[in-house]
Amino acid sequence: MVSHLLSTIRNGVGITGNVISLFLFLSPVPTFVGIWKKGSVEQFSPAPYVATLINCMIWVVYGLPMVHPNSTLVVTINGTGTTIEIVYLTLFIIFCHDRKKRAKVALIVLVELIFIVVVATLVLVIAHTTERRSMVIGIIAILFNIMMYASPLLVMKLVITTKSVEYMPFSLSLASFANGVAWTTYAFLPFDPFIAVPNGLGTLFSSAQLLLYVTYYQSTKRIIEARKDSKMELHLSEVVVKGGNDDPKKTSIAP
Repeated sequence: MVSHLLSTIRNGVGITGNVISLFLFLSPVPTFVGIWKKGSVEQFSPAPYVATLINCMIWVVYGLPMVHPNSTLVVTINGTGTTIEIVYLTLFIIFCHDRKKRAKVALIVLVELIFIVVVATLVLVIAHTTERRSMVIGIIAILFNIMMYASPLLVMKLVITTKSVEYMPFSLSLASFANGVAWTTYAFLPFDPFIAVPNGLGTLFSSAQLLLYVTYYQSTKRIIEARKDSKMELHLSEVVVKGGNDDPKKTSIAP
């Protein structure tokens, strides 16, 4: 009776976690719409998307029936996340005007794909029980899950330096926090250290991002307004200069 109740609660929390994770994966959509309109990635970092891609792929392997049985919810959401991140990174490569940076991102994605294929093959061939396979893939998954949550630390450094959260999307930070809370709860029904540890840390990292957002939100608004004012002044000065350089044709009346 108790075990059945726990299983029901676990599935409910897992479904909730799937929905929240989907929002997490979709939260950068406004960012990429902006990139599309501007035709440039500007100062946005590819790190969160690269880290999320490898994280999703390793969790898909972890949730396979021959690795960790009864983990359908883990496979479905991370399979969806893998597809979404590939779309993001494709757009990033298209709109990145720095050739070296573009090539670097493409190379990292290729290496990640090769790594996942090699790891999955080795684990399935060498480890002969689901317990061993779960342990090996679980340890690797912990590392990459922590990387996914920690990847915005690079952006957090930029936020502290510039005192602006312009390039740290609030929706992504909020979704990361909710995702960490949901999957940490899921990991305790019953206890799964491979899910609990990275998502617990992820909750802390996301909390730090939200704290930074609250701290620098007002200064960000002032910086953006100042930038708009300076652009307007520059435009007006150009108009004045062009107007002053125009020589009006003088007409003379013959006596």
